[in-house]
Amino acid sequence: MSSIMKQGRWTPWLYLFPALIIIFIFIVFPTVNTLVLSFMDRTGTRSAAVSCVSGEPCWGVFENYRYALTAPDMLMALRNNALWLILMVPGTVAAGLLFALLAEQVRFEKLAKSIIFMPMAISFIGAGIIWQFVYSIQSGGGKQTGLLNAIITGLGGQPVAFLSNPALNNFALMIVGVWLWAGFCMTILSAALKGLPAEIMEAAHVDGASGWQTFWKITIPMIMPTIIVVTTTMFINILKIFDIVFVMTGGNYGTEVIANRMFKLIVTDTGRSMAIAILLILLIIPILIINIRRFIQEEAAR
Repeated sequence: MSSIMKQGRWTPWLYLFPALIIIFIFIVFPTVNTLVLSFMDRTGTRSAAVSCVSGEPCWGVFENYRYALTAPDMLMALRNNALWLILMVPGTVAAGLLFALLAEQVRFEKLAKSIIFMPMAISFIGAGIIWQFVYSIQSGGGKQTGLLNAIITGLGGQPVAFLSNPALNNFALMIVGVWLWAGFCMTILSAALKGLPAEIMEAAHVDGASGWQTFWKITIPMIMPTIIVVTTTMFINILKIFDIVFVMTGGNYGTEVIANRMFKLIVTDTGRSMAIAILLILLIIPILIINIRRFIQEEAAR
């Protein structure tokens, strides 16, 4: 009996062992190594305290974190990431919900959803290149080959430098992000809408509720858990946004973001790059905790 119990106790771990090995090699070890390197100098061989310049503020072994939290280029990256979170996350979720609601009203619902979801099938690098042509501007008075500027000049306007104008470029990049991610949000939210009990919606109409009242007082509260999941997922995606900025502007003209800054420093200053990576992890962890807690609460309520 004891041997059977012992076998039953260890058997699950034998099945988990390959997965645990993979997790350790590709997640745990790189994370620990990144943390260690974040306290090193630009070469990744000595303590970051060695790189302190005499007469300037120094945080000792946390010198790389001083850069990650106080340097002007990092403050710009943090500001831009915050701007992306404030504008793009609600914009993408709202667009996804709108598309999900409208797609249910058209005759060819599956075709409409496939077209809206199609940008997700394109790599972000490819999408960035496509939108570079859309925003392209011909200087020197030549014929405009970029789609938007061709339309603007065709209507008698002046061409606009969408990607090099600091007042516009971040918003222009966010439009690309919304175009890419709205299909993902639509798919998840559409599934939630399909799961709403038909009898509740019919009862609301029988009671005289308008479509607007039904949407805000019944539909939104019932799909709120899904909206929260989609929103937190988008928060994580936007915090580590990289591809669009890297391809379209390279972080120039005031468009720098955290991940792009980390990438730029990976070769020239390993310590600072790793400190930025740890900062990015720390910013994502609270969102993961919120998702896990909500999942546990939903499981306990079942």
